[in-house]
Amino acid sequence: MSDIFREVDEDIRHEKYRRLWTRFGAWIIGVAVLIVVGTGGYRGWLYWQETQSQTAGDTFLEAVSLSEAGQYTEAAALYGELDGAIGGYPALAQMRRASDLANSGDASAALAEFDALARDNSLAPSLRDIASLRGAYIAVDLEDYTAIADRIEGLTGDTGAFRAAARELLAVSAWKSGDAETALKWISALEDDTETPQGISQRVTLLASLIRGQTGAQSEAGEGTSQ
Repeated sequence: MSDIFREVDEDIRHEKYRRLWTRFGAWIIGVAVLIVVGTGGYRGWLYWQETQSQTAGDTFLEAVSLSEAGQYTEAAALYGELDGAIGGYPALAQMRRASDLANSGDASAALAEFDALARDNSLAPSLRDIASLRGAYIAVDLEDYTAIADRIEGLTGDTGAFRAAARELLAVSAWKSGDAETALKWISALEDDTETPQGISQRVTLLASLIRGQTGAQSEAGEGTSQ
């Protein structure tokens, strides 16, 4: 008797499953297909990204090799191919292209490229800061102290990653502009900063000695004249 009841229960369950499948089977199959297609599409997208990134990396390295060999025109053509690349390659390519312009003697064009990068809010702040600093290195021979300060004074804060380089540039620019007091102010900031790199410390020590020697000689000359 128990076998009969068990068979009836199984028949009832099978009938329920059959009705459920008749009612929802198409939906279940559709969802399964979507999952499979979605997973395949995502994996395909990841593969495409990886391939594009690898291709862009190879192009960038080839362009850098041409730049280092002084073949700036050929390098510029390859950098141009990276304008639509994924990741940070477009910005890196533009920065290298600007460096090549400076190395080839076209300082004005190089400065315009770096300025454009420094103003590009779509870039990471660190890249914009690097562009500002690179532009200032070029501009220090072309512009006055005020223009240099407008570019990089914001990088001189006590926690700024590029504060030492920015302070050194401002000291040099102030000295070239004949403002010894401002130059010494930036030199003092570098001397007081225990994290100032050794190379910069050595350079600003020489610059400080030169400035203090000049200002001391001028002061003595002024005192002698007044007497």
